[in-house]
Amino acid sequence: TYFAALALQLMGEDRLGLDDPVSQYLGDLPWYFRIPNAEKITVRHLMTHTSGVMRYEFKEAFTEDLTAQPDKVWEPEDLLFYVLDEAPSFSPGEGWEYSDTNFIILGMVMEAITGEACYDLIQVRFLDPLGLENTVPSSSRSIPGLIQGYAGPGNPFGGTDEVLLSDGRFVINPQFEWAGGGFASTAGDLARWARALFTGEAVSPDLLPRMLDGVPAGLGPGSRYGLGVILNETPAGPSQGHSGFFPGYLTEMAYFPDLDVAVAIQVNTSVGRALGRSPFSVLVELARAAATTPGAMDADDH
Repeated sequence: TYFAALALQLMGEDRLGLDDPVSQYLGDLPWYFRIPNAEKITVRHLMTHTSGVMRYEFKEAFTEDLTAQPDKVWEPEDLLFYVLDEAPSFSPGEGWEYSDTNFIILGMVMEAITGEACYDLIQVRFLDPLGLENTVPSSSRSIPGLIQGYAGPGNPFGGTDEVLLSDGRFVINPQFEWAGGGFASTAGDLARWARALFTGEAVSPDLLPRMLDGVPAGLGPGSRYGLGVILNETPAGPSQGHSGFFPGYLTEMAYFPDLDVAVAIQVNTSVGRALGRSPFSVLVELARAAATTPGAMDADDH
């Protein structure tokens, strides 16, 4: 969501167009046209996961290399290597498949436009102004304050259930994720971010309709996906937010406009069945409770 918000700001500054071909920005790179659908994909396709470019992160070759080289610093080009020359999942705009690869490419586009690191731009444009002091890039094996997470004994990302070693370092280098996620945070910061993003504080309110214009997504009955946002109809009304997955951790974050409530939850396992119920159902229940309990939260707690 941070990288999507950065893209939206660049659109508001007329530096990035939603229907710009990606080749306009990256076509000079020697490997670019080996990406599936390289000639046809646009920024919109990347941000809505309708590009047909498959996920790199669950490729067996990638997880094996990641596990075998825990100190490797991954460049975006290293990640794209795992999908080069593959047949696309579908033609651009004719299907939907969640793929971190889309946002890796988007991050490269934004750095080509600005000449600056996306992490630096996000810090200056969002984290500092909004006071999100507990949100940090997951850019090394050591993330201060991170609690132990559990990924299950079959975890392909490092091969261990516990994802932190005894010295506090990650069993793999989470730095690889970058624009596909790339931040460690707290539930409090995430809830504040959701409220800022979806009420027009983080990006211009004029851009919100564009962000919330979603396409059908395979994330549950009636789900849609906008520009870096999951849109659902729930017992608490419509929700605007995103899920998060990283080995050892699951996150749900959403703003409920009918209730004017933003909620986020995090759990330190990525084994969903161990929870007994979906984190998103808990999120909806918390939102309804917060909206109906007098004095449950003030404006600073949303």
